[in-house]
Amino acid sequence: MSSGLRWEDARAAAYAAGLAAALRPAADVELAACTGRTLAADLPALLPVPHYASSAMDGWAIAGTGPWQLVPAGTGLRPGQAAPVVTGGLIPDGTDSVLRSECGTAATQQLELCPGTTERELAAGRHIRPAGEETAAGAVVVAAGTVLTPAHLAVAAVCGHDALPVAAVPRVALLLTGDEVVTSGIPAPGRVRDTFGPTLPAIIARFGGQVAGSRRLPDDFATTAEAIADCGGDVVVTTGGTGTSAADHLRRVLDADGAAILVPSIRMRPGHPALLARLADGRPLVGLPGNPLAAMMALLTLADPLLAGMTGRPPAPLRTVRAGTALRPLHNQDRLVPYGLAPDGGAVPADHIGSAMMRGLAAADGVMVVPAAGADPGQRLPALDLPW
Repeated sequence: MSSGLRWEDARAAAYAAGLAAALRPAADVELAACTGRTLAADLPALLPVPHYASSAMDGWAIAGTGPWQLVPAGTGLRPGQAAPVVTGGLIPDGTDSVLRSECGTAATQQLELCPGTTERELAAGRHIRPAGEETAAGAVVVAAGTVLTPAHLAVAAVCGHDALPVAAVPRVALLLTGDEVVTSGIPAPGRVRDTFGPTLPAIIARFGGQVAGSRRLPDDFATTAEAIADCGGDVVVTTGGTGTSAADHLRRVLDADGAAILVPSIRMRPGHPALLARLADGRPLVGLPGNPLAAMMALLTLADPLLAGMTGRPPAPLRTVRAGTALRPLHNQDRLVPYGLAPDGGAVPADHIGSAMMRGLAAADGVMVVPAAGADPGQRLPALDLPW
């Protein structure tokens, strides 16, 4: 097996592969169905927001100095007149400002100031939300590549949109290998419970993909080759079989397929045997190691940036954390370490973070990337957020 790419280079290669395999944008999708989808084009405001001058308070629209003669709501004002207005209500023509209901008293047909009301309450434009205060017509309000939240949909609705152009959701075919894997109950010695079937669809959905099919395979060359050829999908994700033992067939299958190996392996622990390939038919294939934590680190390194590129969103940003303890070096390999935050805010390795263990990741606040040279206490390290 090749010594592989550096972690950051593998991540960049996966994003580039995603851009190269990007899907055509789907047809516009109704607002209510857009949460979690990736916006395919910049979204402009179709009108100024707000599109009319409105009141920021319940009270009266006033013109000139008081006392003011009251006129019906919505009536255009002349100096010395006032009209009732509610929060969000249309400001009548001729209005100078809005007097809050707490600052005035209306008796019969006349409005007067309450004692103690300051001049500030009468300043021109007071409590008026001008048209276009939030955005001008034509301004971009949500950028292409944004993963849409309910708040974005509210902005889109206010800006006049009924549907949005969103990137197509990549269909992911899952191929789960391992003769030793059982899917329920207490495994016998030599057998292990399946951790991928219950978890990968949800994680892939967080990355912007959708599992379109899942198949369990024995450790067999011919069956693996047939499954990869026939599984369909826009992306193939496999588990296990990425090593070089007699029971590991994936690399030999890819060689027979004529696949281009984009990431032969990664100089990181755990997850070193992970790989990324482009099949002869053009579909990307992510090969995850069989150990659960190693597979999760490979998902963050390869599958997340790949699907980001395919859907037009930027790769997940790296942030930094402060090492809360000394972290040992590891020759020529970065380490992806699930961490928790100590009381002083420093990042310390979680317990139970062997490549086959999941307890540490389940309790972690994120994953820090420890360089091959290790790290001293207080050193700033890149870190990834978890997708849940």
